Amino acid sequence: MMRPLTWRNRLFLWGSVLGLICFSACENDMRDIDRIASIPEEEAVDVSLNVTVTYSDSAKVKAVMTAPEMRVYHDSTDNSEFKKGVKIIFYDENLQETQRITSNYALLRQSEQLTEFRDNVVITKSDGSVIKTEELFYDEKNQRYYNTVPIIFFFSDERGNQAATSFSADANFVRIDMESPTGYWITRDNNLFPTSGF
Repeated sequence: MMRPLTWRNRLFLWGSVLGLICFSACENDMRDIDRIASIPEEEAVDVSLNVTVTYSDSAKVKAVMTAPEMRVYHDSTDNSEFKKGVKIIFYDENLQETQRITSNYALLRQSEQLTEFRDNVVITKSDGSVIKTEELFYDEKNQRYYNTVPIIFFFSDERGNQAATSFSADANFVRIDMESPTGYWITRDNNLFPTSGF
């Protein structure tokens, strides 16, 4: 025979049910708090689209950079990243193009004064000579380009090319030092060597 519930028993039963609900709710809240705490903090970044930046010295244009997108990170590095590629055209004092660099990715490391170009890097000189590689670094402090992967130089008159395992060069690609160079030249008329443009 069942005993009727007294008011005390009812109060205890409802208190127990309410306590279980609150306890499970707190457990869920703690799990939510842990999940939110584990989400990485969002980076402070400015994203600019269809960017054109003009570099000048003493009111003379030295280079013009264009990019579909530029990300500037506001952290300790202050890096600028070009995930969708970049093109930089360099000019002489008469505003004549001297060379251009294009790549599918670039990263400007402000704190290190180093620019990194990656993925289909192409350097084109004004005489038509072309350099192709998958990586290129520009050391702003020493005004030198260098890389650590294979590179190919195509001569402007299409009479040959030269390859190397790596290279370094001055800012104007006038003096180029190559590591383990190989290549071929096609002689024509009385000219022994083709015009390299480098």
